[in-house]
Formats: sequence, structure tokens, C-alpha cells
Amino acid sequence: MSSGLPKPTRDLAQAEQDIRDFGLCLFEGALAPEQHARVRDALYRAAADDRARGREAKFGFDYAHDDTNQRVWNLLSRDPVFADLAEHPSALHLLKQFLGWPILLSNISANITGPGGGEMVLHADQIFMPMPWSGIQGMNVGWCIDRFTEDNGATRVVPGSHRLNRMPEESELASDSVPIEAAAGTMLVMEGRLWHKTGWNRTRDERRGAIFGFYTLPIYRTQENWFLSLNPTERLHASDTMLALLGYKAEGLGLVNGRSPL
Repeated sequence: MSSGLPKPTRDLAQAEQDIRDFGLCLFEGALAPEQHARVRDALYRAAADDRARGREAKFGFDYAHDDTNQRVWNLLSRDPVFADLAEHPSALHLLKQFLGWPILLSNISANITGPGGGEMVLHADQIFMPMPWSGIQGMNVGWCIDRFTEDNGATRVVPGSHRLNRMPEESELASDSVPIEAAAGTMLVMEGRLWHKTGWNRTRDERRGAIFGFYTLPIYRTQENWFLSLNPTERLHASDTMLALLGYKAEGLGLVNGRSPL
């Protein structure tokens, strides 16, 4: 396995090669300052609303004793700015190189790590496929809403672990991992076999927000049931690309009387 991380790049060809070599890439400057500010504001408004209404959620790979992580689910229904991330042109370009088209957006959610905790269990995202894995079944596109540092709980990865084609075994949960330190606005793309986890936030007063969109081949059921959870307004205004990502425009699977639902 590789011991280091790829360098941040603005070159899509280099980003593609980094995913092959390391299992991930760092695409810097993916969010322009104005767009980044809108997304960050929308995320923290949604998180505050969940907290105020007693709707705070956890994630399956959080440690049970740790309440410092806040998960914000179903971002597409929270604000239209999140749809712009889900179908970001650079993200879709890289996804198509590895997964082809059509693909499904399995979920898009956020993880906010608070001071004093946050570490997750080391895992890979395509846990839904029997092992050993035959190849890439899904990919994760992450967005650094705040800067990622080792101190504030940056996502940690085991570069090259995608080549093992399996989840880490219990004896490997403490494997050496590398923190992804990146500027706010950076796009992180990880293939679904890469071992990773949220790091420990050792700061006293710094939150670290990240948004993750997980995409799969169209043979898999989505983690978020968009047909039940999506705000109808978002569907009415969705692009054809977004409708395909959500399963409303279908090819081969998900048909109604032999035709795409929309």
C-alpha cells in the first residue's frame, strides 16, 4: 500500500490517475469562494435547525460512546445549493471514468465533527457487496466545507488499501492512516474500496464540516429512499442529470411498464 497522499491538483487527468494509484484524489479550488460561502451557510443552518428541533442524527460507523459527530441527512431537501454539488461537472467527469453512466446518487449528507471527539471506525464504503470485491461498485465525493487539518479531525485514509478488495479486519482497525489536510473548497474523491475514517478533533473550539455524496452502479438500491424523502419541489426543478442520479430517469432497471418513470 502507498504511504503518502496525492498532491492537490486542478488537472482532471491527474486526479483520475491519483484515484487509480492511491484510491483518492484531491481536486483543489472545486468550490469558488462565493459558492463555498453559500454551501457552508446552508449546511450550518440545517445543522442548527436539526439541533433545535431535537433531530440530531448519528452515523453507523460512529463510536457509540461519542456524541461529538452530527450527521445531517437528505441535504437535497434542505437547500438547492446542495444539488449543485451532487451534479458538479468535475465530480461527474471523474465518476464516469470509473463507474460509467448511468449511476445513482445513493445519498448526500454531511458530517460535522465537534471539538473533543469524532473519530470513526475504519471502514470502506462498499460494505454492501460480498467480499472479496470484484472491483469498484461505488465512489464517495467529499467537499471540505471547513479546512481539513489533523488537529480538527480531518478524514484519515489508508492510501492504496483499495487494492485489497475487502473491508479491514478487526486486527487492522488500528492501521496507520494519513490525515487529509486540505483547504476549504477542496473536492475529495475516494473510490468505494478505500479504507478511511473521520479523525479525532483535538481542538477546543473548531468545528470541521464535510459533505459526502456516495454514488453507485445502478444495480444497487440507494441508501436514501429519494422517492419518499425528497422534497417534491426539488424533483420538479431537477435537471435531467439529477433525475437520472435519483432514479427518476431510468435505463434497463427501475422502469414502469417498460419505460422510464420520467
